Amino acid sequence: MAERIALGLEYDGRGFCGWQTQPGGCAVQDHLERALALIQCEPVRTVTAGRTDAGVHAVGQVAHFDSPHPRPPAAWVKGVNAHLPDGIAVRWARAVAPDFDARRHAIERAYVYLLLNRPVRPALLHGRVGWVHGALDEAAMATAAASLLGVRDFSAFRAAECQARSPVRELRQASVSRRGELLRFEFRANAFLHHQIRNMVGALVWVGLRRRPVEWVAEVLESRDRARGAATFAADGLYLTEVEYDATWGLPVEAGSPELLLPGF
Repeated sequence: MAERIALGLEYDGRGFCGWQTQPGGCAVQDHLERALALIQCEPVRTVTAGRTDAGVHAVGQVAHFDSPHPRPPAAWVKGVNAHLPDGIAVRWARAVAPDFDARRHAIERAYVYLLLNRPVRPALLHGRVGWVHGALDEAAMATAAASLLGVRDFSAFRAAECQARSPVRELRQASVSRRGELLRFEFRANAFLHHQIRNMVGALVWVGLRRRPVEWVAEVLESRDRARGAATFAADGLYLTEVEYDATWGLPVEAGSPELLLPGF
């Protein structure tokens, strides 16, 4: 009987064309499945909690797959990591119940967007943070972010190519804080739409630059019209930090902190 395995993953999105498998084999999923197949000695298909876009990073991604050949947990961590590119690593592996589904059973997803706010573009942090050179009003941005909370129709922050059946999501946290030159946006929801976070960040940045008043974000949300919003913000500073599951599944409880990856912060 096949054994279902859950994996905790981190990856640097800069070197890959997103999570979801692509014909050219450039996605995180492609690299992971090739490495798993070498340990399992046959093809593997994975299911993930969140299909991140090209350039988006993860410190708390979760995926599952089925293995008909029992292996010790170390094989799914150290063994698989030996066959992965440097930008991807398996952090942990757990045998789970056969009905566990990394996507369907996720209760909540958490993302952090890191934005460098200074006159000069980053070099050492290139691709790891977003960047805005104009002075940002983080207090105004935090007030505007609060208007997005709740069970809402997020059509105005949804990509045109989004395949979700419903635009309704429950946004449980939307906060903005500053530490020196670095702004941290934190979002938690039951699930997110395609480009939802990057579109919300783009709108909040317009408020922070005083191009729009605080009330404008709520007006865009209520309009359900994507054309009324700001441009989709860069993927560079976006990190999937945590996927939460019911404790009965027995998965590690952890939340990654992308700031630990950044020199000087």
